[in-house]
Amino acid sequence: MTVTVRDAPDRSRYEAVVDGDVAGFADYRVSDDRVVFLHVEVAPERQGNGIATTLVREAMDDVIGRGKTITPRCPFAVAFVQRFPEYQQYTG
Repeated sequence: MTVTVRDAPDRSRYEAVVDGDVAGFADYRVSDDRVVFLHVEVAPERQGNGIATTLVREAMDDVIGRGKTITPRCPFAVAFVQRFPEYQQYTG
């Protein structure tokens, strides 16, 4: 299974695409140089396959690559940053 993550700024979210379908998304809000991750959701039938982890990792990597700070607000994004401490230096 290949997960492709894309930014959908018109919907203020990153999307995880699997087999041509949106399998999950991470809603965000931009505030100055900060991207606040508000909610992460994966379709029930796609859960348990690492899609949420891939989605959040690639979304945060994109934000960091743009020189912005990440602010995790939803429980999954907070847990992700706790589990992968290399992201903590980019939070605010």
